[in-house]
Amino acid sequence: METIAVEVAAVDLLNPLIRRFTLRAVDGRALPGFSAGAHVRVQVGLPGKAQGEVQDWRHYSLVNTDAGTDTGLPQPQYTIAVRNEDRGRGGSRWMHALQVGQRIVIEPPKNDFPLGTHPGCAVLVAGGIGFTPLASMAAARRAAGLPVRMLYAGRSHGQMAFVPELQALLGDSLALHADEDHGAPPDVAALLDGCSGEDQLYVCGPRVMLDAVLAASDARGWPRERVHFELFTAPVAAAGDQSIELVLAQSGRQLTVPAGQSILDCLIEHGCDPLFDCKRGECGVCAAQVIEGEIDHRDAVLSAAERAGGTVMQICVSRARSARLVLDL
Repeated sequence: METIAVEVAAVDLLNPLIRRFTLRAVDGRALPGFSAGAHVRVQVGLPGKAQGEVQDWRHYSLVNTDAGTDTGLPQPQYTIAVRNEDRGRGGSRWMHALQVGQRIVIEPPKNDFPLGTHPGCAVLVAGGIGFTPLASMAAARRAAGLPVRMLYAGRSHGQMAFVPELQALLGDSLALHADEDHGAPPDVAALLDGCSGEDQLYVCGPRVMLDAVLAASDARGWPRERVHFELFTAPVAAAGDQSIELVLAQSGRQLTVPAGQSILDCLIEHGCDPLFDCKRGECGVCAAQVIEGEIDHRDAVLSAAERAGGTVMQICVSRARSARLVLDL
């Protein structure tokens, strides 16, 4: 994959948890254009088992709140926003330690969360740092003269970012919801009840928000084609997780997956080369056929029928309820 060397041109502390980074090409050239919803992969350093860092990649959405900017053209700079995740593996902490002038490596923009051109309203539902791709979508819809509105929710006002920019962009079409004011998350059922038959939802935020939106849309008979989403939280180990005896049927190889490690990461650590992309259970790339074992599905991509069939799992997030798991790998 092509990579681009960029320099950190500016770092802004938006609140105690979120920093905004401005990135420019080291060689001074324009950066590739991008479409709303796109992200870049950033090479980060993670703490290793021995001294030193282990190189890995993290996805960060490209942020644009200016309806007058054609992001499809070559760009003088990129803007990303990174929330420091205490429970993460260390990528966000590494990013928050970056200083102006430091050089990092990124990949060109990729869009796994594209914005449609449908005639109805694009209803954007953002939770926490999930506002980042939706901000660019709001700007793109405004630029195209198409209807758009956004619900931006956070635990508190102090944890929300880019609010002035979003207010300037969307005006009355922006609804802010701080859980601390209401004592509860936003009422997504009421949000859906206010939508027309042509409206489409774009959801980005934590898993609990996505689950609430999917449950409400399913209850109202919305086809899944009208609900587009991206998760913005890394999978977290569940209480009671146990190690798994993993058997790779094609080679006969046996591995032990610790309770705190995903099946995907275990395979990578042991020199395997499985297909994967998001590592959040939403893209479907890492799907593996299950020959033996009871699956604990934790993804957001498989249908109810696929889950009930018990023959396929997303190995980046899902685990086994049984002590032994045999995959067709």
